[in-house]
Amino acid sequence: METDMSAEEPKYISFEEAVKLVGAIQEEEDLDDTDRRVLTVYSKDDKELCWFDFEEVMAAVGTVEAGQRKEAVQNYILNRIPDWVYEL
Repeated sequence: METDMSAEEPKYISFEEAVKLVGAIQEEEDLDDTDRRVLTVYSKDDKELCWFDFEEVMAAVGTVEAGQRKEAVQNYILNRIPDWVYEL
């Protein structure tokens, strides 16, 4: 069976590594599409690492109590930081 290398599954760093690396997750306006929001992930030294589509993250997180939404979004993102952030 042939495997398509371009359709490789993304690899993520561990949650523990992400906690050590990530300094902030900011909701921002997409520079290319002002009607779209993104969640930009910054390192502890304020370097932009990656971003996530706000609507996609909120849909994936689902319905969460208002007081727990921020933590749920943060945990979702920290579990999905791509391994290529170390190449930046």
